[in-house]
Amino acid sequence: MSTADIARARSYRRQRIALTIMKGRTLIALLLLSIFFSFAAPNFTSWGSIVLVLKHASLYGLLGVGMTMVIISGGINLAVGSLAGLCGMITGSILQQGVTIDALSVTIYFSVPEIILIVCAFSVVVGLFSGFIISYLKLPPFIATLGMNYICSGMALLSSGGNTFSSLEGAAELGNTGFRWIGEASITPLQIPVSILIYAAVVLVGIFITKYTALGKHIFAVGGNEKAAQLSGIRVRQVKLFVYVFSSLCSALTGVIVTSQLMAAHPSTGEGWESLAIASVVLGGTSMSGGIGSIAGSVVGVLVITVLNDGLVMMGVSQFWQLVIKGAVIIVAVVIDRWQRDLQRRVALQLA
Repeated sequence: MSTADIARARSYRRQRIALTIMKGRTLIALLLLSIFFSFAAPNFTSWGSIVLVLKHASLYGLLGVGMTMVIISGGINLAVGSLAGLCGMITGSILQQGVTIDALSVTIYFSVPEIILIVCAFSVVVGLFSGFIISYLKLPPFIATLGMNYICSGMALLSSGGNTFSSLEGAAELGNTGFRWIGEASITPLQIPVSILIYAAVVLVGIFITKYTALGKHIFAVGGNEKAAQLSGIRVRQVKLFVYVFSSLCSALTGVIVTSQLMAAHPSTGEGWESLAIASVVLGGTSMSGGIGSIAGSVVGVLVITVLNDGLVMMGVSQFWQLVIKGAVIIVAVVIDRWQRDLQRRVALQLA
């Protein structure tokens, strides 16, 4: 073997090692952050703190599951946070005021399960609209969902005139009690909150769709090469409609859960959560270019974001610095994603 061949072999091994480290970067980051905050933040490793971290992760994580599918398909959804806030406001409004039919001079009050179904149905309509203008009217996903973000924020403010719906306990005579159970109830013996179990169920559904169904394969194909997917017979428009509907449903569940946890609905709830969802997805290894990613990776990514966020709060770090650090994490995540794709391309070329 010549000197040049030996040098190429060593270079290939180094690149493979670097690529392996990059692929496992999220788990490494989670481990390092957990070790750091276990020493730096008081009570970080207590069971109560762990449950609190998981509760927060379940909120961002629900948005992240839907966002993962959207980004894998080659899109983006900037409306997930504002839609969660709007769904929370709709939930609070129906619980507190019911639905008034002026023509009949009657107000109808719905049970909690019925309200959740109404909110989910509304989110499906929003997802269909977003998917329609992206897939049929050919608007860029960034512009379409940015516009939808403003629409949802405005509708949330209009629904109450900017005020908060508070004290959402319901009334027994109206048949709408029990809303607190969704956000605060726990399953014994480990006292695992229901919100975490809902998140786990959605994660399992997302993994099943993306890994074990033809639809999941089509989502990856559309994100990898939309034109080739269309030529191969994949219904690209329907795939895009599905991912935006699924993402909107995740937003609806997030809005319902956070409203239940607070027992109040505020129109500004969810502001900026889309950036946390995107950051967790990219940290989890999903490529912003589409065609590459996994739900499981996003689960680890959202844990990194949540551990970082809650750890800084426990340490008493200023909220201003928290924003700076989160922004830096997003930038670093995207940069590493680019490095990983470039490195994968070089390794593939060496194998060819």
